[in-house]
Amino acid sequence: MNFDTLGLSPALLRALDEQGYTEPTPVQAAAIPVVLAGHDLMAGAQTGTGKTAAFALPLLERLYPEGKRMPLARRPRALILTPTRELAAQVQESVRSYSKHIGVKSATIFGGVGMGPQIDALRRGVDIVVATPGRLLDHMQRRTVDLADIEILVLDEADRMLDMGFLPAMKRVLSALPNQRQTLLFSATFSTEIKALASQFMRSPQEIQIAKPNSVASTVTHRVHPVNMEAKRDLLLHLLSVDGSQTLVFCRTKHGSDKLTKQLEKSGLRAAAIHGNKSQNQRTRALADFKNGRVNVLVATDIAARGLDIDQLPMVINFDLPMVAEDYVHRIGRTGRAGAEGLAISLVCRAEEGLLRDIRKLLNQEIAIENVAGFEPSQPLRLDGPGGGAKPQSGRQQHARRPHAQQPRGNGDHAAANKKRRQWRGKPMASRPS
Repeated sequence: MNFDTLGLSPALLRALDEQGYTEPTPVQAAAIPVVLAGHDLMAGAQTGTGKTAAFALPLLERLYPEGKRMPLARRPRALILTPTRELAAQVQESVRSYSKHIGVKSATIFGGVGMGPQIDALRRGVDIVVATPGRLLDHMQRRTVDLADIEILVLDEADRMLDMGFLPAMKRVLSALPNQRQTLLFSATFSTEIKALASQFMRSPQEIQIAKPNSVASTVTHRVHPVNMEAKRDLLLHLLSVDGSQTLVFCRTKHGSDKLTKQLEKSGLRAAAIHGNKSQNQRTRALADFKNGRVNVLVATDIAARGLDIDQLPMVINFDLPMVAEDYVHRIGRTGRAGAEGLAISLVCRAEEGLLRDIRKLLNQEIAIENVAGFEPSQPLRLDGPGGGAKPQSGRQQHARRPHAQQPRGNGDHAAANKKRRQWRGKPMASRPS
């Protein structure tokens, strides 16, 4: 199947051809005809499957049939909600590239940056708004955005928005939209909360499921290196010196990410950190430096596990295992994308045995365990016990199930999630279009 069989206009096909995209991914082939037919849609698709194009292309075709540009609207006609700033920026980048021959005006609305430029863009008029829930609520409260003309709503990575505590914000946004609209919901999993949201705000949605929940790309090789906690940094430096390719390293905490980044820099590596305490400009610059090769190692917290679209990333290293097994899937989803080969390495100490057991159970597959000469742990990992009981020596303890936060307030993409974290801090997380 080719894109030109899906009912897209010549203007969109031309943009795709210029980017070298000819064959749709499974989620694109399944979703685009449903959206073009005007149906509401619930799509289950993992990151890296091409879901952005699966909603962006038919959205543009629905708003601008045959690629005919309409007069610039005073109020936006489409709204795309995403869980993170990085994902919002990348979705808008995709919208711009697909619509380059239509001339669509779009704007991103997220926190961490000043509201002034966003307000100016909205006042000048935009066709499509890509937003995070917290900052969009700020604009709604200030009456600087009017959603009365929204024809199409996209909820991208809806499960992640619920994980981050944005359910109250999402309901407020949805309640402010016209009842007569098309709603597209994309999620890696269809939890009870997701289904309840769909039943309340969608009209007889069609459902497609491209991959099993929590499945990982078959092109990714998983490997665990057992190591004593105090030797993790030296083992990481050893692995990076042997490989030398672009590597995304995940830490559990913001402080740990900054500390590790400084240690890598002192060892002569070009490294940068990205997490929630960084300003948006710092996060954007770090990601750009990583993509263009000025930085070889990007150290991130789970804020980067979704939404980072990095072409041909060969390796992801878990310096700390995630507290929630599902986050392992999202972390390693940064590698092995679009049929490319990927490697996911985890440095695991005895205190993380329970977390590793949870991950193996979730994946329902064995993970190769290999000692690295010179870094053998003082005691072997025990993987035959119950999962979830580990108490890692670094980072703060978190609940295995994240509670939903209350209403995000103020400067808000992560306000709700951060508020809830404060409440339980210290208590027992082939060349195809993206």
